[in-house]
Amino acid sequence: MKNMLRLTKFKRKLNPLQTSFIRKNSLLFLVLFGLEFTFCYSQKPLDIFENFIGKTWSAEGKWGDGSLFKQVSTFSYSLDSTLVIVESKGFTDQEQTKFGNRNHGIRKWNSEIGFVEFWEFDVFGGLTKGKIFVEDKNLRYEYVYGDTLVSDYWEYVNDNTYNFKVGNYIQGVWEQVYLETQFNSEQK
Repeated sequence: MKNMLRLTKFKRKLNPLQTSFIRKNSLLFLVLFGLEFTFCYSQKPLDIFENFIGKTWSAEGKWGDGSLFKQVSTFSYSLDSTLVIVESKGFTDQEQTKFGNRNHGIRKWNSEIGFVEFWEFDVFGGLTKGKIFVEDKNLRYEYVYGDTLVSDYWEYVNDNTYNFKVGNYIQGVWEQVYLETQFNSEQK
C-alpha cells in the first residue's frame, strides 16, 4: 500500500494538448489495428490453394534416375471449403506404360498444430502424409519417404505456372534434387 501511495504521488498531469493528441492517436491506433486484424484473420488457411482451384495442372519431366514423370492434377474444395481435394493422374505401373488415376489427395487445416496437413493415397496402396509450409505464394510439402525427409516445392511463377522441385530441402538448402519441372494450368 505504501508503494502504491508513493507511485500515485508522482503522477504527471497532462495538459489539454497532450490529452487531445493521445485520444486522437488512440482512436487511430484502434482503427488501424482493427483493420489489420480483420485483414490478417479474414483469410482462411486453405485460401493458399485458391489459385489452384478449378484448374487442371500438368507437368512432364525426368526423375534423377532417368525415369519419366508425368502428372495431371485437378484441385477442388469439398465440405464447405474445409478440405481441398486433389485428383491426380500419372503412371500406374512400374513399366510406365499405363496412364490413369494414380493419387487421391486431401489437404486440411489442423488448428491444433497450426499447419495445413496433407494425405496422398496412391493406386499402389501407399499413403504419403505431411505438412505444408507457405512461403509467400510458394508451397513446400514436407514428408518422410522411407527414411528420408523429402520436400515438394511449388514455386509461383504466375497464376498459371509453378516451378516444381522434389528433393531433400534441409535448413533452407537443397541438398539433393530428384526432379525439376514445371506445372502449367488450364481453366477447367
